[in-house]
Amino acid sequence: MARAFLFVLDSFGIGGAPDAETYGDLGADTLGHIAEFCATGAADRAGLREGPLNLPNMSALGLMHAAKLATGRVPVGMPVPGRVYGAYGAASEVSRGKDTPSGHWEIAGTPVMFDWGYFPAEGDAFPAELVEAICREGNIPGILGNCHASGTDIIARLGEEHMQTGKPICYTSSDSVFQIAAHEHTFGLDRLLEFCQVVRRLVDDHNIGRVIARPFIGQSPQTFVRTGNRRDYSVLPPEPTVLDRLAHAGRTVHAIGKIGDIFAHQGVTKLTKADGNMALFDASLAAIDEAEDGDLVFTNFVDFDMLFGHRRDVAGYAAALEAFDARLPDLDRRLKPGDIIILTADHGCDPTWRGTDHTRERVPVLMFGPAVRSRSLGIANTFAHIGETVARHLGIAPGLHGRSLI
Repeated sequence: MARAFLFVLDSFGIGGAPDAETYGDLGADTLGHIAEFCATGAADRAGLREGPLNLPNMSALGLMHAAKLATGRVPVGMPVPGRVYGAYGAASEVSRGKDTPSGHWEIAGTPVMFDWGYFPAEGDAFPAELVEAICREGNIPGILGNCHASGTDIIARLGEEHMQTGKPICYTSSDSVFQIAAHEHTFGLDRLLEFCQVVRRLVDDHNIGRVIARPFIGQSPQTFVRTGNRRDYSVLPPEPTVLDRLAHAGRTVHAIGKIGDIFAHQGVTKLTKADGNMALFDASLAAIDEAEDGDLVFTNFVDFDMLFGHRRDVAGYAAALEAFDARLPDLDRRLKPGDIIILTADHGCDPTWRGTDHTRERVPVLMFGPAVRSRSLGIANTFAHIGETVARHLGIAPGLHGRSLI
């Protein structure tokens, strides 16, 4: 028996999705466009980073080869190593959404083959009867926002009014989501989390994937900042995932970061929260040291998406990728014979693209470990192959929607 470590670099797409045009994302390429900006100096930022995108460790694991599989070209300004030390490929999503739950559930072997509910982009986002029920059952005087918005922008715009009136800031995006921002002190963190649970129940009839608590602190638009106490309230996956199968088999599923929330805590046997990519990496290393034969460590690195992709911050995204890449040797040193690590993503969020939403893209699949042979895995036609690779490696029964890549 062995162990498996599954790391999701949230939103790290590599372009080339065959159905990108359907989603208005034809040409989106998170890795490719970040590399292009870096190569031209457009992602230089004093005190942060400069020059071409530098990801030597992921490149040595086959990232450049995976990108070429996905799009037919190598990212600009990034050298192709002469030797690759991992198994590499790309994967296309079959789920109908380009959102976090759809991507993660499909990675875990359960694609989303139904249509999520969404809120309209024009006019009021939320139906009047839903707002009325939310105010009544949530015991609030009203809501602010009621629109599609960037979280940081709407907090800067409405944060002071929220603090004065006690009305939570409610907004959405192109994802199936109802987001609620409130001040941790004037509104109260516990009250916000309780209110989100009320809203979660009320939006079930609208088939909304997630209700997200977005607590913040500060006293003015210049000092408002979201805290690490975010909480996602997701619906349950439509059928058991590889997490459920592992838990049923008596294995420990270590969920690091927001993995527990994404799966509505189903199939999770040990939960570890951390704030920020480097803290998430440290927590993952601690879980690896603790994991026993047959266990899974499953981590979501949220900063790529939340702090840089949605905010269209190319330099910040590039710096975060370089910082993550630099930590990979720490990971490699902890591996035991038989272990595998899979690096992948759940969707794209091209920081050079129009708007602030996710982008439909293929994702990398980079697999390495003491016994993993260097080779191309090709292009998987569903993320579910990733979960089934974990299942096969850990010796549990296969699922219905994918096949092992090894």
